[in-house]
Amino acid sequence: MEHSIEIKNLYKKYKNSDDFSVNDISLTINKNDIYGILGPNGAGKTTFISMLSGLIKPTSGSFTINGLSPKKDFTKIKQIIGVVPQEYALYPTLTAKENLMYFGSLYGIKSKHLHKIVDDSLEIMGLGKFANKKVEQFSGGMKRRCNLLAGTLHNPKILFLDEPTVGVDVQSKKVIIEYLEEQNKNGTCIIYTSHHLSEAEEFCTKIAIIDNGKIFAIGTPQELISQTESANNLEDVFIALTGKELRDVV
Repeated sequence: MEHSIEIKNLYKKYKNSDDFSVNDISLTINKNDIYGILGPNGAGKTTFISMLSGLIKPTSGSFTINGLSPKKDFTKIKQIIGVVPQEYALYPTLTAKENLMYFGSLYGIKSKHLHKIVDDSLEIMGLGKFANKKVEQFSGGMKRRCNLLAGTLHNPKILFLDEPTVGVDVQSKKVIIEYLEEQNKNGTCIIYTSHHLSEAEEFCTKIAIIDNGKIFAIGTPQELISQTESANNLEDVFIALTGKELRDVV
């Protein structure tokens, strides 16, 4: 099986913190995976993805993406990854099409191809008739769909998603998941965080459950369910591994 990402003994401790946000994580993510990184609030999910996508540097440890090292080949890595953050990475006073044309140009997509890619992508996401509307006028679901397009116009080989369906209606969620599944069929490896456990159970090919920066379990959704006593679904597994304690963060 060809690997997209290999991670060895990855650690992250923020300045003035007593604890590691990511604590000795080692993982292998295969080329065709839809890999879910699941955990409670504060478990280290966003920190973990932020390191892999180059937004922050690890304290120690190493990883490669498609055989490339971030220390030596970061420019090449940036060309093959896509990042869709939980917060909207869009310009609210620009239209949907203006936003996507701008991000597409940053990826180096030639103008004559970019117009068609943007128009086709907006149609796929049900946003074609709103292409010339300012993003600040969009509903949460519309912004979320446009946000996803902004991170995938260049057909990345590896896509990092942080809560891609948070706060959206059922219809938007369905369109987003179907779009991502199609991206995966076309060769994009997906690394995904979510609090929607039923969604992750259906969507992910493999899952790592983390808490306090450490991995507690790895496997396919069905493997994790079958290995956990009295578990009927992924939510039961999650509670068994991470407990019922509230994880409120201020």
